[in-house]
Amino acid sequence: MRTIKKPLLFVLSIALLLSCKSDVNKLEVGQKTTIKVKEVYNAGDVIKGEEIKAKFKVTNTGKYPLLISQVKGSCACTIASKPTEPIQPGKSKVISANVKTEKKNAGELTQSVRIVANTVPSITVVRIKANVIVK
Repeated sequence: MRTIKKPLLFVLSIALLLSCKSDVNKLEVGQKTTIKVKEVYNAGDVIKGEEIKAKFKVTNTGKYPLLISQVKGSCACTIASKPTEPIQPGKSKVISANVKTEKKNAGELTQSVRIVANTVPSITVVRIKANVIVK
């Protein structure tokens, strides 16, 4: 009798899940969308030791929700954060990236942030540029 209860419970659970109404904003594997983002943030002159706080406005230009799965800086000095919720079509959210400059040499600085999302292509790279000066 016990062995019949588990399969029956499993079948009933699946039937219950399948009978739920579909949601308009339902996310499905394989839905690809497009984004618009300014590719370069120019911080201008930055004094060595200051932290650069870059913001990238990401707009979903497609017809499916935009899911950003990962944002990663090009080195340990670049820490990026992403929106936690999907970005609906036509809406925008911000990706923040902070660059620590205390260990950087004086002169031109370029750091990149890789954005992985349900887009084509799946990886978008944005850059943070600055001129590090020593006072």
